[in-house]
Formats: sequence, structure tokens, C-alpha cells
Amino acid sequence: MAINLRRLAILVALSAVLILGAAALFFSYSDVGVAVGVGTGGVPLSVPDLSTVPESVAEDATELAKELFEDYQEEYEDFVSQLLAAYVEAVDKDVVVIFNSGGWGWNFIENSPGWYSISTGIESELDKLGYSSLLLNYRRTAETYRGIIDEFIEVITAYPSKAENLAHRVEFLTSHIPDLKIIVTGESNGTVISDSAMNILRDNRQVYSIQTGPPFWHQNVTLDRTLVLNSNGIAPDSFAQGDVPVVLWASLKALFGLTPPEEEDPGRILYFFRAPGHDYRWQYPDVCSQITNFLEENFGVE
Repeated sequence: MAINLRRLAILVALSAVLILGAAALFFSYSDVGVAVGVGTGGVPLSVPDLSTVPESVAEDATELAKELFEDYQEEYEDFVSQLLAAYVEAVDKDVVVIFNSGGWGWNFIENSPGWYSISTGIESELDKLGYSSLLLNYRRTAETYRGIIDEFIEVITAYPSKAENLAHRVEFLTSHIPDLKIIVTGESNGTVISDSAMNILRDNRQVYSIQTGPPFWHQNVTLDRTLVLNSNGIAPDSFAQGDVPVVLWASLKALFGLTPPEEEDPGRILYFFRAPGHDYRWQYPDVCSQITNFLEENFGVE
């Protein structure tokens, strides 16, 4: 009987994945990979003047878009526009920092207080090291039910298509701006796509990664040129360590209004759950020192 129940559970799980996969194929495309500048309120980057883009760069952008979206004209044109816009913004910069949010992947860094402070700190440290920098959001999910289904399938399979999409964008920039360095960053669930993209880009020595609070079920594949923080140095990260009882207890207390106001925002997971310690900010000495050391080791004068 126990064996039959186990088989039934496996069958139900596989059926759910297949149904979700079919739904994702039916919807075919969601607004994945919209690169936007910080402070633009989610407005996608656009090319102000195509004449500023070398012909060879524009040709490569169209070829890559054709490879990925040949059967979807709107997505094809949007992808080309994003590639060229990112190129125009990055061509006179030394370092581009690309942020992947936690949760479902549609938040911008302005809505991620901890990482907003970290990004400001990274920008300041790079400036001290003599580098000009550009910070971009990478919105991997549309804020729709369709986007949630797509994201769910991606996260349980370690982002096979979304990581490839991100990697293509990074490779495009580094191939056309030879001296450019890119730091792919991520928080919480966003660390999974960052790690997957880094695995694809493992031979690209222009690419680095900084990740905070990876989910307990994810084991990082690529550690070369990568900094992974599993603790903020203040309190153990219950989400990164998989301390489910602590997460559930903290979430129940918040549900019944028993959480002090100062503990309401830090450590949220998908808005509903609270995970003590799942909170990373530049103000935390351990976070600041580890990231600063990483930048000095990889970007300091040799």
C-alpha cells in the first residue's frame, strides 16, 4: 500500500509538471529579460540613436534574436532593441552590474532595500578602484499568472531557458566591448539563475558573480569568480540553511500580528513567509567586508 501511494504521489507530481509545461508552451512567451536602468520605474532601455551603434554590432544582435525568437516577431524586435540599448549604455563603462531579484523575479532593485544598499556600496567600491559602472535590473518574469507558471517551471529545473537568455545578453556585451567586466548578482531565488548563467559563462573571464541567500535546495555549480553569502553575519539565514520550523514559526507570528514592526520587512519570502536572517544589507559589517574583499581581489590593481 505504501509503495502504491508513493507511486501515486510521483505520478501526480510528474503530471503537474507536464501540465504546467504544456501551459507554458501554450503561452509561448512572457516578458523575460527586460533590462531596465535603476530609477526608471520599470521602463525598458531604448536606443536613443541607432547611428551610434556599429553596423557589425547591430547585425550580430539581429542574428542572435533570429536564433532565439525567429517565429515571434514582437519578441524578436524587443530582444534586438534591448541588446542594442544595453550596448549603448555599457559601451563607455568599465563594469556592468546586473541584478536578479528574489521571489518571482519581477521586482526591481528599488523595491529590494537590502540589495539597493548593496548595489550602492558596490558602485562606491568600484569607483574607489577606478572603475565607472552601470547598474541594470534583469526582470526575468512578467507580473502575471502566466509569468508565475513560467517562473515555477524554470526554478524547479534550475532555469534552463531564462539563464540561457541572460547568458546570451552577457556574452553579447562582453564580445562587443572587450574590456568590459560584468558582475551578475542575485538575491534569494535570483541566485539560482545567476549561478546557472555563470555555469554557461564559466569560460568567459570577463564575468563575475555576487550572490546572497541562495535557497537551501540549491547547490552552487560555479564558484570560480563567484562570491556566495549564506549568512549576513548578524543571524543565521533560516532560508539558506533550510530551517523550516524557524521559517514557519516566524511566518505564523507575522500572520497573527505578533511580529515587532522592525522585523516585518527583513527576510520576506514571496511576501507571505518570514525567514529570520534572510536579510542582506551593506550596513552589515560581514556583508560589506566580504563583498569589498571580493571586489579588491578581482578588480584591484595587480
